[in-house]
Amino acid sequence: MAAVERLEELQQTLLKTKTPKQAAVMMLLYSRNGETHFALIERMISTGAHSGQIAFPGGRSEPEDANSSITALRETWEEIGIPMEQQEIIRATTPIYIPPSNYMVDPYLAFAKAEFQFTPQPSEVKSVIEVPLVQLLDDTNQSTKTLSTSYMKEVTVPCYYLQDQIVWGATAMMLAEFKAMLRKVL
Repeated sequence: MAAVERLEELQQTLLKTKTPKQAAVMMLLYSRNGETHFALIERMISTGAHSGQIAFPGGRSEPEDANSSITALRETWEEIGIPMEQQEIIRATTPIYIPPSNYMVDPYLAFAKAEFQFTPQPSEVKSVIEVPLVQLLDDTNQSTKTLSTSYMKEVTVPCYYLQDQIVWGATAMMLAEFKAMLRKVL
């Protein structure tokens, strides 16, 4: 799910010469009306490199976080209001480096242990997007799209179309890994 330009950039970027900031994100599975869903967020418009993009809840590691799994749990609580004790981590997946913002991101897969309501953090989250898991598993929702961002112009990227949203970049790469993992057990 990486754009060719992105792969070239990743190959040219030597992490030895960078000191990336640490972050973690969460793919939180939960039941809604008898169907498994996961949550994505639409970021608020800001001056950041990922302004307005669709992403997993998550963010920067803080000094008080014992490890990246705590970061993912805490950030999910802060951004969409799911208490840490109501999230059960299943496993970590492959860390991914994000060149435009210089972050190394640790993705996690978890499930919600109880019923809940989303409470988006208004300064960071424009909306919570509830995606039925079957949409991710449906290969017809995978495509390409030409778009421009604050750091790329007119680039064609692989993407998913989920709940009328275009999901691309690092989030799409993480989704591809989650999808491959889930296909093995379903």
